[in-house]
Parts: sequence; structure tokens; C-alpha cells
Amino acid sequence: MTPDEYCQEKAARSGSSFYYSFLFLPPNQRQAITALYAFCREVDDVVDECQDAQIAATKLAWWRQELARTFRGTPQHPVTQALQAASTEFNLPEEQLQEIIDGMEMDLQQSRYLDFKGLSLYCYRVAGVVGLLAAEIFGYQDRKTQKYAHDLGIAFQLTNIIRDVGEDARRGRIYLPINELQRFEVTAADVLNARHSENFQRLMDFQIERAESYYTQAIAQLPAVDRRTQRPGLVMAAIYRTLLDEIRRDGCLVLSQRTSLPPLRKLWIAWRTWVRG
Repeated sequence: MTPDEYCQEKAARSGSSFYYSFLFLPPNQRQAITALYAFCREVDDVVDECQDAQIAATKLAWWRQELARTFRGTPQHPVTQALQAASTEFNLPEEQLQEIIDGMEMDLQQSRYLDFKGLSLYCYRVAGVVGLLAAEIFGYQDRKTQKYAHDLGIAFQLTNIIRDVGEDARRGRIYLPINELQRFEVTAADVLNARHSENFQRLMDFQIERAESYYTQAIAQLPAVDRRTQRPGLVMAAIYRTLLDEIRRDGCLVLSQRTSLPPLRKLWIAWRTWVRG
């Protein structure tokens, strides 16, 4: 199995909505973004699947060293072997890839966030940076596209947080800011014990509105000259905004279920958005 095949299998097996936004890209861009996605999955899996925080930290330290080897031209892992080619062709900075690991380390260091400012740093590291790297792969002429890519990445991460409230709680993590829980009179125990209430519903409506505002802000900032090259992000935004609509329609039952879209529906949204440009 080649490094590119390994990354492709990793992306396809995940079932992520990101996979559908890659489908219509030229081969070199598709390979690069798939390698970036596979790298994100690898380091994210370290945190999600490793029960011992010390072992997880050791594994992340290995990935840090592996990134350094990658930029010296001696990667060992299939993902970084594929990422080396992508980094060379699309000028992806090592510093930004290292920042993704910074974000994963935050999961080992804290499981609560006092306010949205603190959560924003986490969202930037695990998703905003990915948006910036993806924009480099897709290509742009106007530097304002970087702001679009940053905000779109934040919107994606806020959507993930909304969708995964229950799943994260079962891992002992609550990403919803503490001061917002207090504002809507929802306790950490309510979240950890999956106690849905009218207050929780209002809290989630607030979270969805904020995520939507980031989508709106991001897309409004995308310069017309770069709209065509940045279509993969627009595809992803269309899929994720549809997911938010489904979560809202389901009554925000995210404590007890994980709302998802069927693959065929994702493919339809992806094709429709791509064709519209």
C-alpha cells in the first residue's frame, strides 16, 4: 500500500463529511488534502483512543518529532510520507502543522473551558489552522481568503462540538464554556448525566446560532476571485450547515444521540454545491 493509498483509506473509513468535499478535486490537490486530513485523524485518534494521558502525550511527542523529520526529508510514517509531498508542492508551513498537535495536547491538559475566548484558542488550533492549510492547497489570489478559511475552520469545530456533546461527555469532556452553562442554568452534572431540559435546549440553540454566524461571516469574506478554487470549503459548509439544521429539527438531543447525514445525502449536497460553484 502506498502512502497515498493509506491516507485515502483512512479518510474513506472515517466516514467524515470532509471526504465528500475532496471528491471533485484534481488528483494532486485531492492527494494533498487527503494527506492533511489523515494527519489530523492520526493525532486526533491518539487523544480519543488512548486512555492513559501520559501515553497519549508520549505518542503526540513522537508525532512532533515525525513532523520535524518530515521537513528534513526523512518521514517514517505513511501519512507523513504523503504529507511531505503535499508540503513541498503547496508550501505548507511546519509551524502550522505543529499547532494542530498543540490543540490535541490541550485535550490532555484540560476538559473544561471557562469562556468562549479560551475555547476559541482550542478551535483555532484544531480547526482554524486546518482551514488555513486547506486554503493553501486549494489556492487563492486574495489574502482575504485566509480570513474566510480561518473562520470557516472555527465554524466546523463549533459544529463538531455541538454534534458531539454527549459523546464528549462520556469521555469526561465538556467543551461548552462554563460561563455559558451558568448563563443558561445548566450544570456540568446535567451534561455528564445526559439530562436534557428546556434550559439545555436554549443553551444549544445559542451554540447553533453562534456556529451559524461563523459560517455566514466566513462566506461573506470569501473574495469572488477565489470562490471557484475554494469550492471544497463551500461543499463542507453546505454539508455541515445541513447537519446543524437536522440537530435543531431533532430537538438538540445531542446528549443521547449523534445526528449524522446519510452518505448519499452528503454526496448529493456535495455535487449540488460544487456545480453551483
